[in-house]
This record gives sequence, structure tokens and C-alpha cells, in this order.
Amino acid sequence: MKNKYEFFIAGRSRNKENILKICDLFDKYKVSYYCFIKQQDNWGFGNNNQTPEERQQEFEKLNLKSDIVLNIFKQDMEAEKSSKNLLLVLPAGKAAHIESGVAYGLGKKCYAIGEYEATDSLYNIFEKIFTDEVELEKFLKEYNTGEME
Repeated sequence: MKNKYEFFIAGRSRNKENILKICDLFDKYKVSYYCFIKQQDNWGFGNNNQTPEERQQEFEKLNLKSDIVLNIFKQDMEAEKSSKNLLLVLPAGKAAHIESGVAYGLGKKCYAIGEYEATDSLYNIFEKIFTDEVELEKFLKEYNTGEME
């Protein structure tokens, strides 16, 4: 399968502000990505006036097998499969950690940014855990010039 995106950005919707800052860096260096937060208007519930917390609470009340939840799942999984790499934005929830495991299992390079709560051996799936946006920006600049591939 040809990669449609260079990166799949995973994270927690409650961490929306930080995730959007990360997306801005990808835009700045013209590195293609899929980010679930950027797809919110297509989710089929909620509105732009809600806080991330309100929107997430509404989502968590939906039935697991509802059309909305299944459509989001399918869209995210297709984007993940068609991405070359994964970036996990910490702090992240269970779903984003599962997405990281899926990406690793698919043979994709996995990266993370931010502080993790505690050491876990499974965090070794990440090629690199960037401490902050400055470190990620340096990486993206080099990635964009082809020095990282």
C-alpha cells in the first residue's frame, strides 16, 4: 500500500491545543500527516463551541457499535494504515496507545513527544521520544530535507 501520509498523529482529544501546535509544525515543514483532531467536523456529533472535554464526554456516551463510532474507527484505521510513521502526542489515552501498538505491529516507525507518566518497557517501540516542540521541529526540518529517511 502506498503511503498517503508521512505521519499519523495520535493523541488524546482532551489534549487538543497541544496536538494542534504539533500539526502547525508539520504544516510549517510541509510534512504530510493525518490528525484525528483535524477531522472533528466530519465526526457527526458535537459542535465547534464545545470544549475538548465536553466533546469527549459526549463521544464517550455513544454506543460502541453506533454508526458514528464505527465510521471514526474505520477512517482512523485507514489513515493509520496509509501512513509511513506514527507520532504519539503525550499525554495520551488508551486509544492512542493502542494506535501506537498497531503502527508498531504494521512495521511503521513510531515516535512520541512529551513526558510519559512512568517508565514502561513498551515505550521502547518508539524510535525517539522528543522532549519538546523544539526537538521535534529540528527533527521535522531534517526529515523534510530527506536526511532522516
